[in-house]
Amino acid sequence: MSTRPSKIVCVGRNYAEHAKELGNVIPDRAILFIKPPSSLGALAQGIRWNQALGECHYECEICLQIAHPLSKEMDKAKALEAVGAVTLGLDLTLRDLQSDLKAKGEPWERAKAFDGACLLGDWIEADEIGDLQELELILNINGIDRQHGFSKDMIWDFGALLVEISQSFSLEAGDVIMTGTPAGVGALKPNDQLTMKLITQSGEYDWDTFVKA
Repeated sequence: MSTRPSKIVCVGRNYAEHAKELGNVIPDRAILFIKPPSSLGALAQGIRWNQALGECHYECEICLQIAHPLSKEMDKAKALEAVGAVTLGLDLTLRDLQSDLKAKGEPWERAKAFDGACLLGDWIEADEIGDLQELELILNINGIDRQHGFSKDMIWDFGALLVEISQSFSLEAGDVIMTGTPAGVGALKPNDQLTMKLITQSGEYDWDTFVKA
């Protein structure tokens, strides 16, 4: 699928251990925010940000691509049928800027929605994946595993997320859902080499990217 998304819907604190590592409470409902299509890029293009704004943190996430519009009356099973493809992506965060904006009570899109803040791997057709709740992701940086998570450990599973999101935002063909990151986030450094691996019931897929100096 190559349809350009109308939006990228991101889910915050969907892994309990990640919420804890940032000192955040575990929410009682899904935390949602949106990145614009202008934030979208490919992992192969590499990672770049304005380093004058401070640290940029990586957040590796399982991402879903919507194949057809979701009805607001859909149940979880029907909602999952709308998933056309799956990949891994990086939700990049300018953490120093985000902390400053939060302290001032200001919106933090500047820290989450900048150009290149959403980098995605090539899409894998959903019917090649197997059970979406049996996915495993690994992020390795410079030869060391930094993040390791399982979709079954998400607070809100994929079906529940799609139902919840569709109540607030109309999901259209091509839209992307970034489903949250496991524990282990941290700051990127110039020339870091990243490998992201998705392990499914049908096989393994991996993508490489790097931080531009």
